[in-house]
Amino acid sequence: MMEIFFETKDVFQLKDIEKIAPKEKGITSMSVKEILQSLVDDGMVDTDRIGTSNYFWAFPSKALHARKRKLEELESQFAESSQKKEALQKSIEKSKIGREDTAERAALIEELAALRQKKEQLKAEIDKYRECDPDVIEEMRQTNKIAKEAANRWTDNIFSIKSWAKRKFGFEESRIDKSFGIPEDLDYID
Repeated sequence: MMEIFFETKDVFQLKDIEKIAPKEKGITSMSVKEILQSLVDDGMVDTDRIGTSNYFWAFPSKALHARKRKLEELESQFAESSQKKEALQKSIEKSKIGREDTAERAALIEELAALRQKKEQLKAEIDKYRECDPDVIEEMRQTNKIAKEAANRWTDNIFSIKSWAKRKFGFEESRIDKSFGIPEDLDYID
């Protein structure tokens, strides 16, 4: 269908293309509109609404310019990628300096692996005795103190609600405890 536009270098309405395409290019008239719309969507054919009519056109020079732009874009991407590749290869070469495989280097690598393994063993041993660490014990004491204060605060809240319910509704304390599942021996933590 692009050949119709390029050969005639003219502007068409949809009805004109629907007449020309089946005759000259053998495109079925039912699919002309779909093909034309896909070409418009791809940016290969331009369209504009003038008044109540839609006009379609495509000139060979636009396609040529689009291809040139794409080629320039790809060439710049290629040049950029080539520069990156060269920089990475130089970086690799620079990194290889001083890392030649020698007996001394192999011995140092082996020593490093042994030291890392020993470090992990020492960490595991420290973790085993962590519960005896004074800092951990102090942290546990602080946590326990906060938990105790919170428990006493909630116990106080329960006692306040129980006294309010006794005054407001005249319930017995044992009935309130039974209804709300409050243990009889509920008291503050010392």
